[in-house]
Amino acid sequence: MMLALADSRLPVGGHVHSGGVEQAIADGFVRSVGDLAAFLHRRLTTTGLVSASIAAAVADGALDVPTAQIETDARTPSSAARKASLAQGRGMVRLARRMWPGADWSGHRPATHLPVISGSVGRASALSGFHTALVLVYTTVSGSATAGQRLLALDPADVALMIVDLGAECEAVAAQAATGLADLSDPILDVFAERHETRPMPLFMS
Repeated sequence: MMLALADSRLPVGGHVHSGGVEQAIADGFVRSVGDLAAFLHRRLTTTGLVSASIAAAVADGALDVPTAQIETDARTPSSAARKASLAQGRGMVRLARRMWPGADWSGHRPATHLPVISGSVGRASALSGFHTALVLVYTTVSGSATAGQRLLALDPADVALMIVDLGAECEAVAAQAATGLADLSDPILDVFAERHETRPMPLFMS
C-alpha cells in the first residue's frame, strides 16, 4: 500500500502542482540541479514536516479530522497554499472513496486538506503515523522535483539521484513528524505561493 500511495501515477492531481517550484524558477531562486536540491530540502524540512505531522497524527488516531482541518489551516499562512492543499485533498478523497467504499469519508466533505485526508487514508490502510508521514514527505519531494525537471529541462538521471540523496532526510523528517505536531513555516515559500496565484498563464496550479 505504501508503494501504491507513493506512486506518481496515483490519480490525485499532484502532477499539476509544483509546490512553489514554478514561481521559484520564475523569480530566479532556482536555476540548476543544485538550486532545486536546496529548495526541496528547504520545503521538506519546513512545510513538508508540518504536513507530515498532521498526517501522522490523524493516522495514529491522535488527532480527529475536524481538529486536523483547523490545525492545518492555522499552520498554513498563505491562502494560495491552503487552496492548493484543498485541491489536492479533493483528489485524494475521490480515490479513497473508490478504494474503501465502506469507510466513512463524510468528515472530509465538502473540502479537506491533503495532509488530513492522507492521514485518514493511512489509517484506513493500517499504516503507522511514521509510514504515512514518509509517504507524504516522499511525494512532496518527488512531485516538486519532477516539476523542476520539466521546467528547467534537467537531466532526469540527475533529478533521480537528487531524490535518492534526499532519502535519509525524508526518513528523518517522517520520524520527527510522528512525534507530534510541528508548527513552523517558511515565509519565502508563502511568498512564492502568493505570487504564483497571480502569475499569468502558469503551467502548474501551484
